[in-house]
Amino acid sequence: MNDDLDLALETLRNGGTILYPTDTIWGIGCDATNNDAVIKIFDIKNRKDTRQMLILIDDPANISKYTDNVPEIAFTFIEAAVKPLSIIFQQAKNLAPALIGYDHTIGIRVVQDDFCRELIRRYGKPVVSTSANVSGDAPPRSFSNIDQKIKDAVDYIVTWRQDDISASSPSDIIKFGTDGEIIKIR
Repeated sequence: MNDDLDLALETLRNGGTILYPTDTIWGIGCDATNNDAVIKIFDIKNRKDTRQMLILIDDPANISKYTDNVPEIAFTFIEAAVKPLSIIFQQAKNLAPALIGYDHTIGIRVVQDDFCRELIRRYGKPVVSTSANVSGDAPPRSFSNIDQKIKDAVDYIVTWRQDDISASSPSDIIKFGTDGEIIKIR
């Protein structure tokens, strides 16, 4: 795992893209503060509609680095979540402009996966996470289901957990309404 971490870190530092296992499904990632790298992911996915990707962080304490609006209840939800939970926050900041929603939102997930958490901890910045598929195609359930076009387009493919054939699924997604209501997106 250490060689994979070193090579993935080098790729991120050089503005590249990685194909990596997350705490949900296999994802395409890059430095969430590098606008050119974010745009490259949109190109890889052949996605016309931008600004719909999540960022992964290693610790809930880092949420406030990327949004000015963190309701206290968000920490309760993160702590109580049984499966991976992504939360859409208002007033995104300190991220690549192409990543921030037109309504100034950003989806954030605190990762539980050991590889991802260590990658992000060592990198010191959030990493983009979007499903490793061409836009409109079904997300891959395992590494073997990832389209070769995606594999050919990224700069580095993590070898960690490539042989894991257990089916995975995307995270739950919620957001908090302006009046404090909880809205389930997925």
